[in-house]
Amino acid sequence: MTIAPELSARILRLYDVEKWRVGTISRLLRVHRDTVHRVLAQSGLPTPSTPLRPSRIDPYRAFILQTLARFPELSAVRLFGMVSERGYVGSGEHFRHLIAGMRPRPVAEAYLRLRTLPGEQAQVDWGHFGHLQIGRARRPLMAFVMVLSYSRAIFLRFFLDARMDSFLRGHVEAFASWGGSSRVVLYDNLKSAVLERQGDAIRFNPTLLEFAAHCRYEPRPVAVARGNEKGRVERAIRYARESFFAARAFNGLDDLNAQARLWCEGPVLDRRWPEDSALSVREAFNIERASLLALPERDYPLGERVAVSVGKTPYVRFDLNDYSVPYTHVRRTLGVLADERRVRIFDGTRELAAHPRSWDRGAQIEDTSHVQALVDQKRGARAHRACDRLAQAAPASAELLRRAGIRGHNLGSITAALMRLLQRYGAAALQAAMLDALERDVPHPNAVRLALERAREASGRPPPVALVLPEHVTRRDAPVRTHDLASYDRPENVDEHE
Repeated sequence: MTIAPELSARILRLYDVEKWRVGTISRLLRVHRDTVHRVLAQSGLPTPSTPLRPSRIDPYRAFILQTLARFPELSAVRLFGMVSERGYVGSGEHFRHLIAGMRPRPVAEAYLRLRTLPGEQAQVDWGHFGHLQIGRARRPLMAFVMVLSYSRAIFLRFFLDARMDSFLRGHVEAFASWGGSSRVVLYDNLKSAVLERQGDAIRFNPTLLEFAAHCRYEPRPVAVARGNEKGRVERAIRYARESFFAARAFNGLDDLNAQARLWCEGPVLDRRWPEDSALSVREAFNIERASLLALPERDYPLGERVAVSVGKTPYVRFDLNDYSVPYTHVRRTLGVLADERRVRIFDGTRELAAHPRSWDRGAQIEDTSHVQALVDQKRGARAHRACDRLAQAAPASAELLRRAGIRGHNLGSITAALMRLLQRYGAAALQAAMLDALERDVPHPNAVRLALERAREASGRPPPVALVLPEHVTRRDAPVRTHDLASYDRPENVDEHE
């Protein structure tokens, strides 16, 4: 730590002229004793040395140093046991403190500066950027980062997981944004690239090998504990964390990726090129672009492929959510092909269903035709279906129906009334009103309706209008055929000849 020249001069004057001791100077000037000793040593003044007091560890010091020289990583706990067997009677905590100063330090290793040719190498890694709350699900926010080693061009893309399909999608979009791929791509020893490693024997992930063969590049893992070999992508992740993500506001994953794309196409390319301060990264990338490998003519099939089992209800569970299938395919094993937008369900090669993907937790995504077909087949399924819809839209309905059943109310009429309130007011308002009714211990639709109306009046919203009229009202408002009233104008019982 550098100290001010005025403080250094004051320390020298107090020690050499006023004959203050080092401890007095340290205490009154509020500096560490080592700082005072350093100032005195730099000026050439001798400092009094305090003789070391004898320690209980002194007779065992030679044995400890020899043992640590042979086994540098031997734990202090085991070493304490060894010296205790030889007669050491000190405390273990103080022993560990002494061993920390006696343990041999590794020799500092020097590294060569790595230089690459244009289009020769790219480096890839994941970065963790916290979590996103989507409904009831807390999803990890993962950043896929790829950097061209020559030009330092960066590709940044955020995902809600770090699975293999997202890993490959990041590659595809990075190559597409640059108009080509490098000849070699360096990877850390992550499971998406390396499944197993024993020395120089490496077992690659077969899916990554298939993708690399499709794009004609060479996947190459870095050596173990050699982070310097992919230092460019490590610095790129830190650069993205500090210069892009810090204090950034965004509205969902799509908005964040749109901002990341503009950042990569703007400030990232406009920064100074590390190899030559006279050039920008954009100019270096324009030089490197001509050396990139051409993209394959056909697209690589992307998407997460998993096998799922259908139980006795016509739904498959995929990524924390349930997706409906035709009821004719219960008790079977089906295939799911999913990307960021859609979830497609197959029976062999035949597609059974396609749903928009949900990143929530515990959601139930349905095709109405799947459920309606089952309702048509089973008697009494309509009531169960209404309870199921209520439970999905407003979880408090289960407790309300339970309390209503204890009090002997008609659960069928209560369910029908709650379904009508759900259609008129929506799920969020109905859930809040049910919680209010349960808090007042009145498990009845009238209490729920009263809470809904109070909330509506407090917010100043107009009364909701039912879109579907009851059946008896529909019959009452049926069009009436008009009759000819001319016959009523003729008087009855009148002789025409009169």
